[in-house]
Amino acid sequence: MAEVSPQYADTRVFCNPLDLAYRYQDVRFTGVVQGVTIGEPRRSVHREAADPSVVRYRGRYFLFASMSAGFWHSSDLVAWSFAPTVKLPAFDYAPDVREIDGALYICASRKTDSPFFRSEDPLSDDFAEVSRGSFPFWDPNLFQDDDGSVYLYWGCDAQTPIQGVPVDPRTMLPTAEPVSLISSDRFARGWEAVGENHRKDEPRTERERLAAQFKSDDPYIEGAWMTKVGGTYYLQYAAPATESNTYADGYVTGAGPLGPFEYSSSSPFSSKPGGFITGAGHGSTFQDEYGNWWHAATMRISVNDVFERRVGLFPAGFDDDGVLFCNQNFGDYPVVVPQGPADPWAPPPWMLLSHGARVHATSAAPGHPAELAVNEDVRTWWIAGSDAPGESLEVDLGRPMTVAAIQVNLADDALAERVEPAEGGVDFGHSWRAMYTEAHQTQLSMEISLDGTRWEGVFETTDDRPHALAVLPAPREARFVRLAAGRLPFGAPLAVSGLRVFGRADGSLPEAPEVKAVRTGDLTATICWAEADGARGYNVRYGLRPDKLYQSWLVHGATELDLRALNAGVGYWVAVDAFNEVGVTEGEPRPIA
Repeated sequence: MAEVSPQYADTRVFCNPLDLAYRYQDVRFTGVVQGVTIGEPRRSVHREAADPSVVRYRGRYFLFASMSAGFWHSSDLVAWSFAPTVKLPAFDYAPDVREIDGALYICASRKTDSPFFRSEDPLSDDFAEVSRGSFPFWDPNLFQDDDGSVYLYWGCDAQTPIQGVPVDPRTMLPTAEPVSLISSDRFARGWEAVGENHRKDEPRTERERLAAQFKSDDPYIEGAWMTKVGGTYYLQYAAPATESNTYADGYVTGAGPLGPFEYSSSSPFSSKPGGFITGAGHGSTFQDEYGNWWHAATMRISVNDVFERRVGLFPAGFDDDGVLFCNQNFGDYPVVVPQGPADPWAPPPWMLLSHGARVHATSAAPGHPAELAVNEDVRTWWIAGSDAPGESLEVDLGRPMTVAAIQVNLADDALAERVEPAEGGVDFGHSWRAMYTEAHQTQLSMEISLDGTRWEGVFETTDDRPHALAVLPAPREARFVRLAAGRLPFGAPLAVSGLRVFGRADGSLPEAPEVKAVRTGDLTATICWAEADGARGYNVRYGLRPDKLYQSWLVHGATELDLRALNAGVGYWVAVDAFNEVGVTEGEPRPIA
């Protein structure tokens, strides 16, 4: 039995995407944008939450996210409870929450004047409007400085910069003219380039050609968040687009809340373009009760709809040189929440055991075979061949391994075909959006076995969350994992985008790969490496110095990375780590020549 450190027993662990009770959306796309028909009308029913704003208030963490009709709260960053509200607008995007003068202030995005709300006891739904606002804004962020002054930042556009303005803390009305603070520069910042892997594909169909008219080559600059540390103001922002795997957060720094600001070449500081679920943009940076820093961000699925998204949470911090960073190495593996001051670069407690494992399902819908549940891609999924209770999925790890935790990721597929339209909603011009606010029970059970004959139950749930992480009371030796379903939301068949088993295996670590790194342009580089014996995948780490490899890109099934996220005018270093079920072998940093 492979050794698993006892420090992870009886501890607090989560795994991205966060297992929240994401609300089901009812989106009806008209097919018409600005009077131009770009496709057939269509409807999608799927879970969604994004643009997380997290603060710690009176000993509890509060998480507000888009399209939720409520918020989540937690005492430990692991177990999150949903609190509905009838006081806050349900369909205003990107809600912002900050503590100001001992109370929580909330505002959100809308195309008309945007109001502000105040709460001293959010769990009692005491939100009260304190200002109707005086102008429309999108992606807002409030910030109170040490002297009590309050500032509002906002912006979500491919042309208009992020702006800031001082506001009266009593009325939240501006007390001066807005100042432009952050503009895009895709010619000097590779990570701001639009498109999957920072490449914009040419339209292949007439529908794509028509839609391309409304997609700029310029990135959306959005999602402002201000953090002050040691006298320096860190204004964070997101780019290039929420539906991209390269959605990320960068930052500028200044000596005052309205600048002038200087762009940081350490951007993006939050970036997760590879792995099971990608994207880490439009977020918030906050401290826990022990002073450890965290960054919450938006992760993308974007299959049923562009805005089909989830929330991720990552260790973060500021180094001795004042550089803001976020640890997204293995950013969708389990994370230990420390119970004291901790190293934000701590490795994951367990490795992934199930990637590419043999799988067997009781049935499968056409085009959705069981193998899609273990291919490490949240955007593809196995679907049971029927919606009858009892459909199951079994993973064979190939040999006994030490199993410590299992994550079950449910997917939404073709729900609009079986669900009545939700009541109410809002017209967004190109689409109508409504929301199912009731809970939707999900019945799941999980078993493990050493021999495939004798089974031991390890997990049962009837809640309404789609990304359950079952941490075993103690690591167990097992070879087989079996998931079975009872009734699912809307009576749909079981659909699993990832049945992911974590733990350790006996054996040897992989060898460190030989690496070649060549700068191919101001913003680009090619990283190549030889296949390493025993490796199941690779984690490419890069940054401005060999001891500051703060960005990473997890790679499966390849020995080359076309890296297009660099900043012009600065040198880079890179290291390629090899990993398997046993652990990680770190590569030696080398300059990108």
